[in-house]
Amino acid sequence: MAQRIAIVDYGMGNLRSVQKALLHVAPAAQVEITAEPGVIRTADRVVFPGQGAMPDCMKCLAESGLGDAVRDAAASRPFLGLCIGLQMLFERSDEGDTPGLGIMPGEILAFARAPETRAAGLKIPHMGWNEAWQSRPHPLWRGIADGARFYFVHSYYCVPGDPSLTAAVSRYPHAFTSAIARDNIFATQFHPEKSSAAGLTLLENFSTWTP
Repeated sequence: MAQRIAIVDYGMGNLRSVQKALLHVAPAAQVEITAEPGVIRTADRVVFPGQGAMPDCMKCLAESGLGDAVRDAAASRPFLGLCIGLQMLFERSDEGDTPGLGIMPGEILAFARAPETRAAGLKIPHMGWNEAWQSRPHPLWRGIADGARFYFVHSYYCVPGDPSLTAAVSRYPHAFTSAIARDNIFATQFHPEKSSAAGLTLLENFSTWTP
């Protein structure tokens, strides 16, 4: 029986590109974009993407009634968060002083608050290709060189309350956590579906990962 990968659809995010990338690396899988809590609860793997502003994403998640299904998936099966799908896992965000799902300890801070970013005169959002330096081995890094480049679009970054959550670090210009991992959860600030070979490798690794 084909494994079922659910992509959470709460009204925000470029879901088709994530679906196409997963179908490319896992052609035997059933990859479904869904807003049905029951489908998410019974899927073998869950992908939690997002784009846009954190307050809007959290509002859409609450209004869709999918929050509990996401929490259940994050507690029970291979779970991949992407971009704001990473940010929403934490306790709060600078963006609109918005509460997150509280699945991970820590907060989301604005690059605009970082003195290093202001002093360097760097553009916000942080947009384009940047290196991800792996903090520790993980099955999702298999076949991906340390320092491989991934595609980013974001104005905020996570500061985990537990340093052991950090799975990769990038610089803009100061070091920030660009991927996190704990148990069955892996999440990236970058977009693997837009990150060429390295991103596809990460998604392929997720499709076979057994935490």
